[in-house]
Amino acid sequence: MENLVNNSSYKNSYNQQSVNKNRILTEDMAYILDKLSAEERMKMKDATILITGCGGFLGYYFMQFFAHYAGELQIKKVIALENFLTGTKGWLDTLVENNDHIILKEFDVIEDRLEDVADAENANLIIHGASIASPIFYRIYPIETMDANVTGLRRMLDFYKEKNITGFIFFSSSEIYGDPLPEFIPTSEDYRGNVATMGPRACYDEAKRYGETLCYVFHHKYNIPITIARPFNNYGPGMNIEDKRLPADFAKAVHEGRDLVMLSDGKPTRTFCYIADAITGYLKILLHGKLDVFNIGIDKPEISVAEFAGLFQKNAKEIYGYQGKVDFKISDDKHYMTDNPNRRCPRIDKARKMLNYEPSIFVNEGISRYLQFLRINNGQLL
Repeated sequence: MENLVNNSSYKNSYNQQSVNKNRILTEDMAYILDKLSAEERMKMKDATILITGCGGFLGYYFMQFFAHYAGELQIKKVIALENFLTGTKGWLDTLVENNDHIILKEFDVIEDRLEDVADAENANLIIHGASIASPIFYRIYPIETMDANVTGLRRMLDFYKEKNITGFIFFSSSEIYGDPLPEFIPTSEDYRGNVATMGPRACYDEAKRYGETLCYVFHHKYNIPITIARPFNNYGPGMNIEDKRLPADFAKAVHEGRDLVMLSDGKPTRTFCYIADAITGYLKILLHGKLDVFNIGIDKPEISVAEFAGLFQKNAKEIYGYQGKVDFKISDDKHYMTDNPNRRCPRIDKARKMLNYEPSIFVNEGISRYLQFLRINNGQLL
């Protein structure tokens, strides 16, 4: 990322008065922009973008990107919708106050009507990101999780099925693959999955699978230009330290000076995709404008969660002067590890070939950037 400090896009974004001045954030925004082709940038010219779930983890980077570059990309308007069940609001209020391109509306995709949202009918790029993604929270809100990915999605598709849109991204999940057998790792998009229909994770996994089918059917019936993203273990700035997913738990412990607690034996393996690479992939998917499905993640290194904790510990020592250790414990929740996949590693050849998607921020650097971001912001999303 060192080349970003001399990049003109970085300088332009840093000089804006309406966006967060966190160095990590502004560098990441420039990195994302630089990864988009001239053709992809042109597809955002004069666009009205509607995004649901704008207050969540992925929403944070989408919204920061639009705030940084709406003017430069000549985006007409961003309509940002969020019900704030788990999303955060303070930073959004600040962002909207300082940016004339963005309109924020409290909105529940399950109950509220898009017809009542000003200019929603004129949106031509749609980001449906409204869903709970943290296992802790979707076990607390299982019905809301299913409804956002089924009822909410269906209502979005019904509203836009005969409108003149050019792109629609539905956020599915790598969880639709369940716990793949070893011969299916790395996992490609044509793997059909090994998923439990009943269990603590099923509300999320099966809702995403059904959501994909809805997208497929609506495309073939109404020719909606909808593309499906399957995220693999995204992390980084924008992930609230109260999120309850593993990277957030580690970041919270570091920020508070506590030991890193592992509620497992640390053996499950993952590849971890830094948020700037992930958002680059999602924007490319949004602008693809065709029915298809893409894994978005990074394919190396695949490391154990214990090794992931070790990288947090190492980087935290350098950035925070952290002296904590990694502590292995057993959760009081007997279902904490139920249906937890043993391995998660994507095959991203398809996205590389068709979208020119090439993630390049590996896990050690990504953890460092996440912790630097939190240190600058004192642990907050600003």
